[in-house]
Amino acid sequence: MNLETRLAEGLRTLGLSDTERLVEASLHFQALLLKWNKVTNLTAITSPEQVITHHLLDAFAVDPYITGHTILDVGSGGGIPGIPLALANPDKDFILLDPNGKKTRFMTQAKIELELTNVVVIQARVEDHTGQYDQVISRAFRQVAGFVDSCARLVRSGGSLLAMKGPDYEDEVAQLAELRNRIQTIDLAVPGLNASRYLIRISC
Repeated sequence: MNLETRLAEGLRTLGLSDTERLVEASLHFQALLLKWNKVTNLTAITSPEQVITHHLLDAFAVDPYITGHTILDVGSGGGIPGIPLALANPDKDFILLDPNGKKTRFMTQAKIELELTNVVVIQARVEDHTGQYDQVISRAFRQVAGFVDSCARLVRSGGSLLAMKGPDYEDEVAQLAELRNRIQTIDLAVPGLNASRYLIRISC
C-alpha cells in the first residue's frame, strides 16, 4: 500500500472529510518535515511510513476534540499536532509556540508552502507567553501536572487543556487529584499505529 492510499484510508477511518485535499497537503508537509529534518532536529522519526502513523494520523485523531476557535499548540517543534489540525480546520486559528528558532523557522516555511492563513508561529518560552485561548494542546510536556501549571492561565473560562499522551499517563493524572472532576481521559484509536494513545482533557 503506498503512502497516499495509507493516509487516505486512515483519514476516512477517522471520519475526516475532504480527504483528497488533506492527503495532498499532508504529504507535502511530510516531505518538507523529512527534508528539513536532515539538517534540523525536528523528529526522531525518519521513515515516511512512520511519519504517516506516528505524526500525521496521530494528530488527526485528536480532531473531534478541537472544539474551540483559537487553539495554542505549546512546544509545537516540528508542527505536530498544530499543522495537521490547522489543515483539517481552516475555519479555526492555530498558534504554534516553540522557543527553538530552528524549529519556528521550519514551521514558518511550512505555513508559507502550505498556504496556511490560519496559522501564526511564535518563538517564545511558554513561561513568557501571554494570551487567552479556547484550547491549549501539547504533545511535548513530559508531565501533565507541568502542562497544567504552565498553561492553565492561557485558557479562557469554559475552555480546555488537551494533553496527548502514551500509555504511562495514569500516575501523571493521579497527581492532579484536586482536578479529578474536570479531567476526562479519551482513548484514541490511531489507524495503523500499534500503540496506545490517549488524550487527557482538562476543563478550565
